Amino acid sequence: MDVMPEAILYSFRRCPYAMRGRMGLCASGLKYEHREIVLRNKPVHMLEVSPKGTVPVFIKSDGTVIEESLDLLGYSLEVYDPFGWLDCDLEEAQRLISDNDGPFKHHLDRYKYASRYSEDANRGDTDLKHREQAELYIANYEKRLGTSAYLLGDKQTIADIAIFPFIRQFANTDINWWNSSPYHQTRDWLDRHINSELFIKVMQKYPLWQS
Repeated sequence: MDVMPEAILYSFRRCPYAMRGRMGLCASGLKYEHREIVLRNKPVHMLEVSPKGTVPVFIKSDGTVIEESLDLLGYSLEVYDPFGWLDCDLEEAQRLISDNDGPFKHHLDRYKYASRYSEDANRGDTDLKHREQAELYIANYEKRLGTSAYLLGDKQTIADIAIFPFIRQFANTDINWWNSSPYHQTRDWLDRHINSELFIKVMQKYPLWQS
């Protein structure tokens, strides 16, 4: 009898998109081979199956490739959703995630990596301006979390899981500022996620994969 090959995940530990995908895989209990990479030296096989060259890249045992983090999160939860992350207003969840992945991520990148963007290269205060723009979304979370434990109510949902890795990146850009910022509820919400048993598990370190 032929044995189906094991699924494969190409991942980079610190990437928030990869974190999002790993959260879904870990929650669902799906089995796969973890291949830890560095983005400056991407494996040939990964680029063959996903030329866009970003992580996560998940190759199912039947050869189907999932190369978007939200698709991987959704696929994992369709297999098994033990925490009921999909038990929510999915339209509202998608709206929050779209804001996170679109305008918030735009400002996050220019806050964290201001020197990478040529239009900002000679403007020393631009990174702070982008932080201020990103704060508009944080303020919305703060308002929501002032009345409930999670973004869509008193139950953790796919919105929380998809968004918190990016808020973690935002916070770590200037952790002293973040710790003294007025976003007390959002800090508590973030801390609960990053100190969770599941997140600690998905953040375990793997040796660099070699072909």
